[in-house]
Amino acid sequence: MSSISFFWSRAFLASRQMLIVLFLVNALGTVYGYIWYWDQMQYTLDHHPLWRVVFVPDSPTASLFFTLSLLYLLFPQFTKSSSVLRLLRPIIEALAVVTSLKYGIWAVTMILAGAAQGDHLVWEHYMLIVSHLGMAIEGLLFVRFMVFGRLAAFFALLWLLLNDTVDYTFGVYPWLSDVLEDDLNAIQTFTIGLSVFSLLVTWFTLQFRKV
Repeated sequence: MSSISFFWSRAFLASRQMLIVLFLVNALGTVYGYIWYWDQMQYTLDHHPLWRVVFVPDSPTASLFFTLSLLYLLFPQFTKSSSVLRLLRPIIEALAVVTSLKYGIWAVTMILAGAAQGDHLVWEHYMLIVSHLGMAIEGLLFVRFMVFGRLAAFFALLWLLLNDTVDYTFGVYPWLSDVLEDDLNAIQTFTIGLSVFSLLVTWFTLQFRKV
């Protein structure tokens, strides 16, 4: 094995030390993400029915799914000790991969689209670009260590499409930069298309998984 390929090998990525590091990073990122969305969640609770708030924090919910997936890899005895956890595993893992891929790409695209229309990027934008690219990449890297199949991935797509429908029907999509507000129809189309794209990429990567 070459020195470079080692860094995406099972021996490196699925080692207990790496899984613990990734768990902590994703858990902290999830908390940060919910804090980031806190004002919009509060606004949604004040102006919308309670159930719509579930569809507001897209990226942190995706990283939450991935964090839970890492627990399955860290503690494989979960699936042996509980039939419920065993049944939930493929659904959680599929949601982790498909949603991380989608919202990782979506957030980076929105930041760059805003910059292209005159937004001034600050350090926080660059931090978000790096962290969201990381979401998309880690989802693809860890597909081969997960147990979900095409059906569970399709279920994840249905969740994404429901989320997209609620977001753009009731106006609870992530708050956009002011310069992007007049592009809302294009963003909606892009968002829905990205949901389908994320499923197709996930299905494609499943072909190369060694079960």
